[in-house]
Amino acid sequence: MKLFDSVAYVKGVGPKRAELLKKLGVETVYDLLYFFPRTYIDYTSPTAISQTALDEQNVIKCRICSKLPPAHIRKGMTIYKAFATDDESDITVILYNNEYLFKSLEVGGEYIMYGKVTGNLTRREISSPLIISEKSDDKIQPVYHLTDGISQTVIRKAVKNALLMFDSFCFEPLSKEILSDYGICALRYALENIHFPRDMNELNTAKKRLVFEEFLILQLGMQILRKRNRQLTGCKMTYKSIESYYKSLPFELTNAQKSAISDCLSDMTRDVPMNRLVQGDVGSGKTAVAAACCYFAHLNGRQSALMAPTEILAAQHYSTLANFLSPLGVNVCLLTGSLTPKQKKEIKEKIKSGYYSVIVGTHALVVSSTNFESLGLVIIDEQHRFGVKQRAGLAQKGDNPHILVMSATPIPRTLALMIYGDLDISVLNELPKGRQKIDTYAVTGKLRKRAYGFIKERLDEGRQAYIVCPAIDETESGLLAANSYAEKIAAEDFHEYRIGILNGKMPSSQKDEIMARFKEHQLDVLVSTTVIEVGIDVPNAAVMLIENADRFGLSQLHQLRGRVGRGSFKSYCILVTDNVSEESKKRLKILSSTSDGFKISEEDLKLRGPGDFFGSKQHGLPQLKIASMAENMEELRSAQQCAEKIISADPNLLLSKHAQLKLLAKRLFQKSADNAMN
Repeated sequence: MKLFDSVAYVKGVGPKRAELLKKLGVETVYDLLYFFPRTYIDYTSPTAISQTALDEQNVIKCRICSKLPPAHIRKGMTIYKAFATDDESDITVILYNNEYLFKSLEVGGEYIMYGKVTGNLTRREISSPLIISEKSDDKIQPVYHLTDGISQTVIRKAVKNALLMFDSFCFEPLSKEILSDYGICALRYALENIHFPRDMNELNTAKKRLVFEEFLILQLGMQILRKRNRQLTGCKMTYKSIESYYKSLPFELTNAQKSAISDCLSDMTRDVPMNRLVQGDVGSGKTAVAAACCYFAHLNGRQSALMAPTEILAAQHYSTLANFLSPLGVNVCLLTGSLTPKQKKEIKEKIKSGYYSVIVGTHALVVSSTNFESLGLVIIDEQHRFGVKQRAGLAQKGDNPHILVMSATPIPRTLALMIYGDLDISVLNELPKGRQKIDTYAVTGKLRKRAYGFIKERLDEGRQAYIVCPAIDETESGLLAANSYAEKIAAEDFHEYRIGILNGKMPSSQKDEIMARFKEHQLDVLVSTTVIEVGIDVPNAAVMLIENADRFGLSQLHQLRGRVGRGSFKSYCILVTDNVSEESKKRLKILSSTSDGFKISEEDLKLRGPGDFFGSKQHGLPQLKIASMAENMEELRSAQQCAEKIISADPNLLLSKHAQLKLLAKRLFQKSADNAMN
């Protein structure tokens, strides 16, 4: 039997249980060994019975004093009771329909129990506890995710049997040098102790190894993905000066923009497709970089397609690109789902004929009826909002075209390499001249009326305002909801002004209509959920108030704040929160003191601790099983360093000592890469 054979062959599993385990993502023996516990029950530090927390789960150590006869309450229900003590206090142990466990309890026997304790100061009970002998060696017990028909006992026994088979597999993906250089344990030890540790030190040693390994395989998988994107392009371009583009702009580009453009044009003249991320803070001028690339493609007789996640964003990009490029003789069009069939047909015919050099649109660009004459450049805006298939679908419209990805989400470089490891990265870390600094203030709800007065002063000057609420409806206590909030201020404090409501549950057409009305100043105040986080430019919006600001991540608050200050008017952001904890104060102080999105994202990462910092699922990454990008930064950096050493010495992972690593990297990405990593 082999490591990647069906889990059905493991003793105690069989075909029926194998089908159930498949629901948990466990299909092979390897999957079972890497099906890590979600938590552990630690029986090593029991609580005195008198100190147990009532109505909560507790671990206690006790001796059975006596057992009562079974009580048959009704048909199918038998209650078993035993009295136990820890020599200071007593407790009643209650079991339901568990004759086998009840009989196994010996009077005078010492046991450790885990379960919910109820009662009062003088009388305590523990119901349906998990029970182990005080002499047991397994005092830290794994707890796994389950599915119907699979119990903790079944999984524990199956894992133990798989571990007994492990030595016959001769499997250790990390070389002796790596184990030694990075001070990590062997795989056999790690798997044994991630499932069945005898103490927390063994568990931590095992976890360190498996976290490092997971990050390393992810890094190597990214390198393989990068190579997949390096086949010859049919769109190699020759160098042509774009000086006329620079001269036509009504403003001076920043050095960061010029550097990013230089990176892109250099990529586009190579034999392999460009695969570059231009990552810039809110308002850093990514579209001007994209326009330069489109112009360069146009000079080379190639079409460019820019895909945006919403119609209103697509329309904004179209307007910007047309302003930049039309004076240079470049034909730009907009293709979205809301056009009439006749309009779509006419535009698509002109795209196919090559009349349009730059095509801006939504997912309408991907449909089979949209064909290009010579697609050479694909630009994806906010790529995490698209599925892998949509992105690949647009690229397939050309002959391995160049790909430029734009993101306004500032991510610390270490993590950017993890998320976008298959892309080269250009960072726009300067704001163009003329961008307004946004004064940011954090206040409590007691000052809300004063904040309203401040907003009304701006409205009376002819400006507009956003008010952001964390919820749509009154679903969560303590959270202000957009719908009722808008109704309240429209009837009271802002009754003289035009109020609009925007939330993520609205149909796209309705959202677009409301944003368009706000942009055209048919509305004075827009009350919204975070749906405006990546939105259109409204230069006249000069103030934003964010309710329950402590409920948002720092990076998200920074993204929201970036919706104002986009015109020539002095702009403000007011953060309202009644959470006055030290952590909350620290977070909001960071936001008030800097407008550097990259610094903010670094701090966000430090403060948030565990959790998925940016939703790796959205980014198309394989889901991490044990590693956390927020918690395990040290292991992440070590793994990145190790991956670089391996790739520099063995770029194609052809050496025998890297064979198992290559196998695991390919397996990790074979689904998300559509099995194209050969």
